[in-house]
Amino acid sequence: MVSGKTAPANGTVDKIDIAIIGAGPQALTLVTHLLQKKKSMRQRFVVLDPAGDWLQQWQHQFAAYGIPHLRSPAVHHPDPNPYALRAFAESRPTELFPPYALPGTQLFHDFCQAVVRRWGLQERVMQAQVQQIELVHQHGWQRFRLGLADGRVLTAKRVVLAIAGGKPNMPAWVQSVPSNYPSERLLHSHQVDLRDLPQLTGETILIVGSGLTSGHLALGAIARGAKVIMMARRTFYEKLFDAEPGWLGPKYLKGFHAEPDWDTRWQMIQTARNGGSFTPAVFTQLRRWERNGKLSFYEQCEVQSAAWQENVWKVTCNQAGAHHCIAQQPIDRIWLATGSTLDVNHWPLLDNIRALHPVPLVNGSPVLDAQLRWAGCNLFIMGGAAALQLGPVARNLFGARLASERIVPALIKNFIHELGHGSLRQLNLA
Repeated sequence: MVSGKTAPANGTVDKIDIAIIGAGPQALTLVTHLLQKKKSMRQRFVVLDPAGDWLQQWQHQFAAYGIPHLRSPAVHHPDPNPYALRAFAESRPTELFPPYALPGTQLFHDFCQAVVRRWGLQERVMQAQVQQIELVHQHGWQRFRLGLADGRVLTAKRVVLAIAGGKPNMPAWVQSVPSNYPSERLLHSHQVDLRDLPQLTGETILIVGSGLTSGHLALGAIARGAKVIMMARRTFYEKLFDAEPGWLGPKYLKGFHAEPDWDTRWQMIQTARNGGSFTPAVFTQLRRWERNGKLSFYEQCEVQSAAWQENVWKVTCNQAGAHHCIAQQPIDRIWLATGSTLDVNHWPLLDNIRALHPVPLVNGSPVLDAQLRWAGCNLFIMGGAAALQLGPVARNLFGARLASERIVPALIKNFIHELGHGSLRQLNLA
């Protein structure tokens, strides 16, 4: 059994019951729900994450973009008790933001640390980068061999993938940009860390994309003295949540689950999320900066080309009305807040599993069973890759709860089933 941040020596094989890959909010939600149902499972799982601790990537992203609060209300969090965060925040009411008690970033961080301590999970994350999952058969049982980046190998009976797994979307024009520019001057949003840019006075930054990430980056850049151009193929618009509240319960999910056609479900998910949007609070701030001359919006507009000339970007776009203004504007940086695409065909972790047990895919999303299990093996998937079963909120905090409600009973049932078989085998051998 592996516990804590220690691990077997290089080249050895250690056996564990449940390997959970990823230590973000999805994994933390799963673990607390598992322990709520069966405390004896505490020593049965290990969480594998390159950072070696809970929620490190989540916290990095919020800090890198200067995000003041979550988009989800306070009832959505990793603890099984939906009111736990509200209770935790009783002495910090100013950190719940209107209109639906949205938790401040620091409040949510402190709460999650309290959850980790309360459930005794401080030492359950092992620092490890899983590079390969191989399905093998041993003594009549299926097992997973997890190949780690440092050469170690773990063997697990069950695996839960709780990773984001998205690949950054890069607009087609980026491929045509000559490579003579400084690398930090053209970045996808996941590479931007505002903490590394304390001073941007005098710079003009072009931000491509219409989602909340682009809004946070714009506000952060303006706060550091920059002027910002925001450009998107669509019209900028506001929406309180990234999917309507009806998707957080039976109002919409009942019809979604009743739909037998997976392609139709996928289309329902796209329609529900409807691309990127700003929260009303962020859009209000952006409009204020627009009135003050610090920000320009270019809607239904796409970059056609970009070239690094005389230490600035020269950019052309496809909208006649905007083309002259953009072409004449020296731009110091381009940030691509263009989101990511989830396609399990591009997950090297699943190469072996996909070869042995191919499952139908809909635009890169796997068709899982009702327990979010990959057909033919005890590999479970949480997050956006489980959306065909869970709906458009699969990647959100509420989606983590929905996933846990399906996966936890299956993990416990499998565990009890194996215990029973083990006892019967010992009796037969006696």
